[in-house]
Amino acid sequence: MTLRHLRIFIEVARTGKMSTAAANCFISQPTVSQAIRELEEYYHVLLFERLSKKLFITQEGQTLLAYAQRTLEQYRLLEEAMDSVGTKTNLRIGATITIGTCLLSGIINALKQRFEALSTYTYVGNTKVIEEKLLKAELDVGIVEGTIESPDLICEPIAGDFLVLAAAPDHPLAARSCITVENLRDQDFVIREFGSGTRKLFYDYMNHLKIPFHIACEAGCPEAIKRAVLYNHCLTVISVRLLEDEIKDQSIRIFLNKENAWNRSFYLVYHKDKFVTEPMRQLKDIMKAYEKPYFPENQSYGMVSSHISHGNTGPDRAV
Repeated sequence: MTLRHLRIFIEVARTGKMSTAAANCFISQPTVSQAIRELEEYYHVLLFERLSKKLFITQEGQTLLAYAQRTLEQYRLLEEAMDSVGTKTNLRIGATITIGTCLLSGIINALKQRFEALSTYTYVGNTKVIEEKLLKAELDVGIVEGTIESPDLICEPIAGDFLVLAAAPDHPLAARSCITVENLRDQDFVIREFGSGTRKLFYDYMNHLKIPFHIACEAGCPEAIKRAVLYNHCLTVISVRLLEDEIKDQSIRIFLNKENAWNRSFYLVYHKDKFVTEPMRQLKDIMKAYEKPYFPENQSYGMVSSHISHGNTGPDRAV
């Protein structure tokens, strides 16, 4: 078994066709078939099932694929490290949308001040996508605010954050100084897309309290969410970091959660088998500057209480 076998196998798994894999690897189809056969004989397993002239990867094939991707990634890092000794260092950073919108540019600038020869690639997506890319070795490190499910990824808390309820100044709830979660029942909300850490935190909160709400809009763009709040009378729950300008000019009415149920952490995430480079270590130190979100204590805001009156919890259904 060689790295060449693994490269061919990964390409077959990715494309689902030996002919396409052969073309992409600039080799003949019989060579691809032989490489797959040699891998199957070496590991004594069936890697693909061949049904109606189509290839379907087996469970054993999925296991090999995960390790093969990590093996080639480690080899890439080895080659890169040896080629760039004393020259350029590369770092691929993934960030969730909240972090990508508010913090990522400053983080990259701080990194490049510390490492003049650093070459960076950044990807902004939701927590689920960042997790998948880390597992596929498409990113070196991620900064996320959502829940990471894979036991193969290490998560280190590096900063704090909290969500706020946001409403337009002319929304019926905006004039109140304190509301309860029952006031949110069946209200129109604009929320983040599936896979978002913000969405999951709010969903879990509302489901736990059995309070249904209406999804009027889903959006992955913070500006689209804010416009839906301002012009379509939707409510939203959003990171306070995304509303710094609106809080300063009081263009959006915000409510804090009285019980701190919307508090959360930002996490530095990387694979447990990943070699931690110096730029990755420096990320932790850089994030100290963003440890707490900006929030002026003298600013006017309301409060949301999780208290539910006895006997008025509503139907037991998902929101």
